[in-house]
Amino acid sequence: MAQDEDPPGRVTQVSTRLFAHTEHLIYAALGLLLALTAILALVNATGLVVDAVLHLGGAAKLLEIVDRLLFVLMVVEILHTVRVSMRSGKLTGEPFLIVGLIASIRRVLVITLQSSEVMHGAMTPEREAMFRAAMIELGVLAVLILTMVVSIYILHRSRAEAGQAGEQDRTHG
Repeated sequence: MAQDEDPPGRVTQVSTRLFAHTEHLIYAALGLLLALTAILALVNATGLVVDAVLHLGGAAKLLEIVDRLLFVLMVVEILHTVRVSMRSGKLTGEPFLIVGLIASIRRVLVITLQSSEVMHGAMTPEREAMFRAAMIELGVLAVLILTMVVSIYILHRSRAEAGQAGEQDRTHG
């Protein structure tokens, strides 16, 4: 029965190469689209900056600019993740933590501006409920941001310790 089968590994080798090339092609297309998205968002942010300078934009305009720039930063970080994954064939968690951190900071900025606008004028029950909801969301985001920062720190520290252990093995081995 063993003679009826293909030589072990031949089909696996061919399919592995085919899937690897397909994966690289998809990563390349995804990277190209992400790069184009980042460039378009950067051009848009540049236009917002020029408009804010010409018209002395207020806090809302500045928040929109920072929001757009943080979006560009998130896209670039995702693009970096795609590049690293394509080169190494491994998916790492740290870039996703960084993207989550940037997204959380973006949300904090938006909530802060929205809640400061709510505070102007008479405090109605509706405004008070919106303000409370915003404060709860800010609290949750603060915990989330702290968790992601600690996670990134732990990842960096574990890599440093693994690097030191690897160096000790070489010097003693």
